[in-house]
Amino acid sequence: MHVPIGQLPMIDIDGLLAHTRTLSSDAYEGRAPGTKGEELSVAYIADQFRQVGLKPGMSDGTYFQKVPLVGITPTPTSLVYRKGDRFQALRWKDDIVAWTKHVADMASIERSELIFVGYGVVAPEYKWDDFKGVDVKGKTIVMLVNDPPVPDPANPSELDPKTFGGKAMTYYGRWTYKYEIAAQKGAAGALIVHETGPAGYGFNVVQGKTGEQFDLVTPDKNMSRAAIEGWITLDSAKTLLKLAGKDFDDLKKQAATREFKPVPLGITASMQIRNKLRTIDSRNVLGRLEGSDPKLKDESVVYTAHWDHFGRTAEGIFHGAEDDALGCAALIEVARAFGKLPSPPRRSILFLAVTAEEQGLLGSQYYTVQPAYPLAKTVADINLDSWNVHGRTKDLTLVGFGASDLDDYARDAAGEQGRVVHGDAEPEKGFYYRSDHFNFAKEGVPALDPDAGVDYIGKPPEYGKQIRDEWTSTRYHTPKDVVLPDWDLSGAREDLAALFAVGYRVAQADKIPEWKPGNEFRAKREAALKGK
Repeated sequence: MHVPIGQLPMIDIDGLLAHTRTLSSDAYEGRAPGTKGEELSVAYIADQFRQVGLKPGMSDGTYFQKVPLVGITPTPTSLVYRKGDRFQALRWKDDIVAWTKHVADMASIERSELIFVGYGVVAPEYKWDDFKGVDVKGKTIVMLVNDPPVPDPANPSELDPKTFGGKAMTYYGRWTYKYEIAAQKGAAGALIVHETGPAGYGFNVVQGKTGEQFDLVTPDKNMSRAAIEGWITLDSAKTLLKLAGKDFDDLKKQAATREFKPVPLGITASMQIRNKLRTIDSRNVLGRLEGSDPKLKDESVVYTAHWDHFGRTAEGIFHGAEDDALGCAALIEVARAFGKLPSPPRRSILFLAVTAEEQGLLGSQYYTVQPAYPLAKTVADINLDSWNVHGRTKDLTLVGFGASDLDDYARDAAGEQGRVVHGDAEPEKGFYYRSDHFNFAKEGVPALDPDAGVDYIGKPPEYGKQIRDEWTSTRYHTPKDVVLPDWDLSGAREDLAALFAVGYRVAQADKIPEWKPGNEFRAKREAALKGK
């Protein structure tokens, strides 16, 4: 039976604010994994899950899934370029931010040959290979961020929609992919040239990665990865190529073509990083509402949010109020709303607060590799990462719009509120690959990544872009991400009401959601369902 959205329990706006204030307070010290902030955060979320009636989500009767992490704090030297008797040293943090994922006391490159490999992409489906004819094993590769911007043959002023998603970033454009391909090719070092537009954030965000970083503990201690991974500024890249007798703009233009071939620069690079290591068991927090249908309660709808942020650094406490204390608050209050239903939905609902999202989606990655409930019986993931704090909107953004049937559920729920849904206004920034739902999608689970609308009621048309630009340039991943006096959570409440309806209706439906035809994750899902 279809229950209209207006007849479903309301989201508690006061609860949203109270949880956010607590989780982003000074006492929680920025919620870094392996700190007092983690202890306070996971205890608070588990206690709230208990209070709203969720059962422990783990088979051992607890709310906690241990996530083994290794913390690596680098002490680097400068990166030094050499060409003949000339050399250039890049200033740490100002010109370069680099690290190693090797679980070892030290990692280095020593007079490693530099090769410019364009965008560093190998994509057979697009007949694209930026490594053609060159073996980069033991060498250091320099790459551009984002996808190759291939012009549309029919309209050269636009991007080809049939190649790398057109304007929208694909996974090939993500920095995580760049380091993965470097490892596959056996590179000793991997440097990405930072450009604010294509990256989707300023170099200040990269500079936030100069302290301790975490990774999952792997059997080979990450020794298969490049010894040195990092970013260099655009100005540093231009100076490097000038030293090599090359022009940055010319090479960037060549890199946007299938004919591009890697360019040895005739320059070597040397750098050494010493590590301080520690291993910890961080935690995901799981609360479960068991379904009411004896046949369907083994299937689950998952809501995800990440509890972690960047902790305390020399710059101050990274409070992470919008990103993502508010998401955890949403997780708790959506769970409370489910608890107010006359009876649970047919399928079970899993509320999952994950660790180490800011370290590369590690907590959700671990869950999807070691799931508490089979992924073949996980029918959907709905991600709650950062929310609207500026009032009601006429719309709801769906990042990756058109990916799965979940978008249709969201369209219908928003429509009942008199609102419309649409895709991300900045698909070139690759947001679909930048939060925890992506790990579910990679494993084939239909995943919804909602975001705030942009058409604010009572505000001028440009208001939505103005506040997003201000967020990106001023507060995103800085100590300024705090609860502000002018927050208006009425829009967040309306968004969450729609997403509550989506999860409830998916949990009630006879048919489970599917990826749309042609989606990159559809084949993985079909294979998983055949084997379940």
